[in-house]
Amino acid sequence: MKLLLKFDFTNVCNRLLEEKLKAHHVNYRQTAFGEITLLETVSEEQMKAFQNDINFYGIEILEDPKNIVVQKIKDVIVDMVFNEKDVNVKTSVYLAEQLDQSYSYLSNLFSEVTYTSIENFIIIQKIEYTKLLLTKEELSLTEIAYKLNYSSVAHLSKQFKNTTGITPSAFQRIISKRKENKEN
Repeated sequence: MKLLLKFDFTNVCNRLLEEKLKAHHVNYRQTAFGEITLLETVSEEQMKAFQNDINFYGIEILEDPKNIVVQKIKDVIVDMVFNEKDVNVKTSVYLAEQLDQSYSYLSNLFSEVTYTSIENFIIIQKIEYTKLLLTKEELSLTEIAYKLNYSSVAHLSKQFKNTTGITPSAFQRIISKRKENKEN
């Protein structure tokens, strides 16, 4: 029997952090996605144990202020794309509002730390979500293009090919072949 699962990554991460913080007896308050405030002093041993525990899940504690801002930018973008936020303003305005910083500052910092642009990161996230939708959902490319606010299927297809090296239909054929091989 095969089960297809849909994940709410924000919810999964929040619950995982809540579970691990409670397990390590850390009193905290979540102030934003990926951001918590410790409400009491935590011993170095407690902090190391907590850090080791969450590292297993690919979660790390950021300390460099630049990396913290870049991670917040990434979190807002991933949340916007994967949770299908209906953003009625330009992405640049949305990011500036969400992070209470000028877009110019955010853009320059992002490029400095990651060696790529925010726009490129957004495209990559949209293509990753497209791959997920093509793999897990029964949506047409037209429906996906609409869902991700592309101006046309051709625009989505071009970005898909530029990012992955193959067309969306070639990707679908590869996924279909893999599914057939697994079933046999």
